[in-house]
Amino acid sequence: MTERDKVCRNCRLFVKGDSCPICNESNFSRSWKGMAIINDPNGSEIAKNLGVTVKGKYCLWVK
Repeated sequence: MTERDKVCRNCRLFVKGDSCPICNESNFSRSWKGMAIINDPNGSEIAKNLGVTVKGKYCLWVK
């Protein structure tokens, strides 16, 4: 069985390291739902709804 990816609870970014590159926190969760890949945060309605300002892979909901 594979382990679920971890996401930052603060900004909902998928993270591989020990700290989030956006908010520099280490508060992670493996309980999340949905995924959005944001390539152009300035021109994306989804990014605006999520409050995303940096491109990357984000979850839609995190516990």
